[in-house]
Amino acid sequence: MGIFDYQVEDSLGRVIAVDTASVILKVENIEKLRSMQVNRLVALQSSRAGQHLIGMIQKIIRKSINAEALDSNEEELIYSEDNSVKVTLIGTFFDRYLEDSNVFRRTLETVPEIDSCCYPIDGAKLTSFMTAISFQSGGEEQALSLGSYTLDENAKAYLDANKFFQRHAVIVGSTGSGKSWTTAKLLEQVAALNNSNAILFDLHGEYKPLIDDGIKHFKIAGPGDIDFGKDIEDGVLNFPYWLLGYEDMLGMLVDRSDQNAPNQSMLLSRTVIDAKRKFLEDIGEGEVINSFTVDSPIPYNISEVLNKLTQLDTEMVEGSRGPKQGEFHGKLSRFIARLENKISDKRLAFMMNPPEVVSQWDWMNKLSNALLSGRNHQHDKKGGVKIIDLSEVPSDILPMVIGRIASLVFSLQQWTKKDDRHPIALLCDEAHLYIPEKQTVNLDTAQKSFERIVKEGRKYGVGLVIISQRPSELIKPF
Repeated sequence: MGIFDYQVEDSLGRVIAVDTASVILKVENIEKLRSMQVNRLVALQSSRAGQHLIGMIQKIIRKSINAEALDSNEEELIYSEDNSVKVTLIGTFFDRYLEDSNVFRRTLETVPEIDSCCYPIDGAKLTSFMTAISFQSGGEEQALSLGSYTLDENAKAYLDANKFFQRHAVIVGSTGSGKSWTTAKLLEQVAALNNSNAILFDLHGEYKPLIDDGIKHFKIAGPGDIDFGKDIEDGVLNFPYWLLGYEDMLGMLVDRSDQNAPNQSMLLSRTVIDAKRKFLEDIGEGEVINSFTVDSPIPYNISEVLNKLTQLDTEMVEGSRGPKQGEFHGKLSRFIARLENKISDKRLAFMMNPPEVVSQWDWMNKLSNALLSGRNHQHDKKGGVKIIDLSEVPSDILPMVIGRIASLVFSLQQWTKKDDRHPIALLCDEAHLYIPEKQTVNLDTAQKSFERIVKEGRKYGVGLVIISQRPSELIKPF
């Protein structure tokens, strides 16, 4: 049985004018007119049995008028009526659609007939309608509760979990409107789902109170964590320099205004490739040697890179009249100083001076499992929702770290066989801080990573949920 079992006396009014996507109602009962509100949902009789057309109230008119345009881009419909209501049609609700019951589709197969009745969707009917939408793709167990509707506090709001994570989504609102509360409420429910798999970037550590078997908390290592050698099994994530791409390293270490910047960039690439090759030779990974690049996530010893650069910067060679300065003598001094500062900076220890275990060949597998394993994954039977606390990451490299994690997740999903791929959602809290429209060198990695996820992520099971109080400042694809 359908959820819209209205009686004639429930009618708000009758249709007096019809256009391709809008209708005009005549409301006889002034009390019913007063009870109507803009943006409320209504159901209209369809010319086909077992169907109702769903509309949204766009305008309520109390006085007589001479003309009203249904749409500024379409022809005007002339009429003269009191107590009129304009309704925009948004879809069709089917009592039965193929083998499913109570199905909503954003299509209009018919339009209302003149004198068709219009009924309110409120209270229990609004809850039933929104519940039917939320349960369409997976049954009641896949519905996420959001709270109550502001227009009708007796109607509960639900979200279809499958649709929410199969598509990109946004959670937006002004400061204090409840974005963090909504996000936390969603995560608690997502964590209880059997196949949950999501990562939340927590910039301020505000989601620490979320405790559940389906939620696993990680934090990017702070100076104190490094001193005690903490790693993944301790809930601590290091993000070593060898996971950075070549462009990331250039952005951190090379001053592009320096006249020696081209030489510094070239030598950085050369020395890093040599250091990675040496590591692979030492562990006997000969097959990888023939295919790796400067961007490949292969451990290497950054001290060896520093020593080689220092050697080139101070090198003296034999000349026709005795020793002379080498080709790069003195041209790398500022570059080396920046690299030394980064290595010695305690705030960057999680990246530039991580524990020794991070440089082992199999550490990448541990990181991949920590990031991608869902609740029922073979490597981890709980903790499908991963909350990464980035509160101790310096703000100047925060976009790069988040962008590189997102890029790593995308790459792992891309290269995983389709049958073994477990869809994952990335929830980006305060997204305007690291993927804004403004283009800068420090933001380049995050912008490129998230642009690619927006365009190609769904193909590889990577969904994106943007959480922001300033959506107008986000980069254009959003």
